[in-house]
Amino acid sequence: MTTKLKAPTFKTHVDLSEETRAEMVDLLNQRLADVSDLYTQTKQAHWNIKGMDFIQLHEFFDDLAEQVLPYVDSIAERATAIGGVAMGTARMAAANSTLPEFPDGPYDGKSMVKTLVEIYGQFANSVREAIDIADDAGDKDTADLFTTISGEMDKHLWFLEAHIQV
Repeated sequence: MTTKLKAPTFKTHVDLSEETRAEMVDLLNQRLADVSDLYTQTKQAHWNIKGMDFIQLHEFFDDLAEQVLPYVDSIAERATAIGGVAMGTARMAAANSTLPEFPDGPYDGKSMVKTLVEIYGQFANSVREAIDIADDAGDKDTADLFTTISGEMDKHLWFLEAHIQV
């Protein structure tokens, strides 16, 4: 079953077809929901971490959140640049995120890092998939945006996984 793409809301001189722009706006808005959720889940970990590694992980999670936040703006602005509407409120993100829900606890260092590894890994993989979708659609700029984010996400994931790998 295929969903009907929504036409972009605004006219633009970007030389992508209306169908391609609609497809890319949908793709961008899906990743926007996910990255907004990723940011808030990282802050949830930052605020609630407990245990012997508290200060190290508290500061690390805050740094991760700061590095993820610009992706929210970049993805939203690309959606609007090609004539779409960025669907970026907290409620929109919560309703549309494909990421798993952050657990209620426990909030010890190891379980918190494992949780973030899973969430960051899922987002990184969805961004890699978005690169291929955008490239196949002929939208090199959206593919390039996702390629940049993908490389940075892999680095974040490496930093997280290094805490639990032996």
